[in-house]
Amino acid sequence: MMTPAIVVIAYDRPDSLKRLLTSIEKAVYPSGAAPELIISIDKSDSDATAGVADQFEYSHGKKTVIKRPERMGLREHVLSCGDLTEDHGSIIVLEDDLFVAPSFYEFSCKALEFAEDDDRIGSVSLYNHLFNVHKREAFAAIDDGYDNWYLQIPSSWGQAYTKKQWQLFRAWYADNKDKDLAGVSVPANVSGWSDRSWLKYYIVYLIETGKYTLYPRVSYTTNFGDMGTHACKPDTDLQVPISGSKGPLYCRFSTLDRSSAVYDSFFENIRLADDCIVDLYGYKPIDEMISVSKNDEAARPVKYVLTCASLPYRVVKSFGRSMRPLDANVVYEVEGADLFLYDIGKNTNPPATGEEAYKYIYEYRGLSAEKMVKVLKLRVKEKLSKKNGRK
Repeated sequence: MMTPAIVVIAYDRPDSLKRLLTSIEKAVYPSGAAPELIISIDKSDSDATAGVADQFEYSHGKKTVIKRPERMGLREHVLSCGDLTEDHGSIIVLEDDLFVAPSFYEFSCKALEFAEDDDRIGSVSLYNHLFNVHKREAFAAIDDGYDNWYLQIPSSWGQAYTKKQWQLFRAWYADNKDKDLAGVSVPANVSGWSDRSWLKYYIVYLIETGKYTLYPRVSYTTNFGDMGTHACKPDTDLQVPISGSKGPLYCRFSTLDRSSAVYDSFFENIRLADDCIVDLYGYKPIDEMISVSKNDEAARPVKYVLTCASLPYRVVKSFGRSMRPLDANVVYEVEGADLFLYDIGKNTNPPATGEEAYKYIYEYRGLSAEKMVKVLKLRVKEKLSKKNGRK
């Protein structure tokens, strides 16, 4: 069994670091495993975070504290921590606002071993997405009977790599770190992230090389969204339920070829249809993608578009928006007029779509008028407070 080192990335959040380290100490480790704990602390004006790391007692193996002599910033800090695969063979990387499940280590070991022989798997996630970060809407991977699914986005909220996986990314990064990452296949939300982000480079790497990240069905980490480099206020949007299992784990992993739950960087299920642009969330640049398909000989031919948008093409079939997750409405052919399969070779008048408000009722269960008013008041208060703070 692999014995990845546990690498914790910390900067100026001593309370967050203490919470994460406590969960790591309380976790359950396979018999005979003694993983090294490495706490890497970026340079700051405060010694509080380093003090937490120095005083923390770790009973499962060796503890190493790395105190960076100069401020690196998140991007370079994460990249340097990833490079620790050179010494340790495989690593688990945890940012300091995370919290781990009791069996996070065993899952990581099993998933890394499973992924080791398939170069199409670019990394392993310990986190399970329940939120489409581009659209800020609910997401869940459709159940295909396995304990994992695949997404063309790596996780920054609990991640694991083999030495080979990280080396392949690093080689790509060396050739592409200065290029413009915008492109028709890259979500605008991603290409618009600041240059401090390391994650956007790994996302584009997965897209350009046709690789995916292996995700668990049940999360082994959760994200507190504490204030930090990329967060100006605490945020619970990314909190997810974590596994309560203390092992041993019996993981039934699906290969990429057998999985029915394979999602691209837009959180769209690529298994839904062939020769088709899948756009159930309505976020893809459809016109640009169709143009690329027609004019670029190297591009995948496209005959259909499956989307929630009203387009000027012939509707081959339509589906409702009733089942969860969203793509289940297509898989189980739920009747309705919310999602449309278009034949882009035949133009016609756009179809009438359903009432937009029903989409939000679908997204947010139990959303009453009273609750909406309370949320609206809170958001207005937050905006006014932020505006006054800038004066």
